[in-house]
Amino acid sequence: MENLTFRHTTKTPLPGAKPLAIIGVVASGNLEVLLERVLPATECTVEIATPIAGYADVWEAVVTDFVARAAPGGLRISINDGGARPDTVSLRLLQGARLMEDAA
Repeated sequence: MENLTFRHTTKTPLPGAKPLAIIGVVASGNLEVLLERVLPATECTVEIATPIAGYADVWEAVVTDFVARAAPGGLRISINDGGARPDTVSLRLLQGARLMEDAA
């Protein structure tokens, strides 16, 4: 099991007031993403637990792209990976951010 953590600074917090969201199913060979609004407004942390070692550079690229697209300030994101492809990871992160933007 490899554990990765990426920290980013954003210019703004993610809109919305929803305190948390869960998206995805790890048991299907996909991944589960938990988003929590618990950090200062311009910080974002992504913690990843994956059984597939050696892909830190790919994870970093996917997370960096997500932060640039969604500006998820204020979120701590925990990912339990079951071997998901990078495009699926990106999709789940964006879906989670959209859920967080919905009314609480």
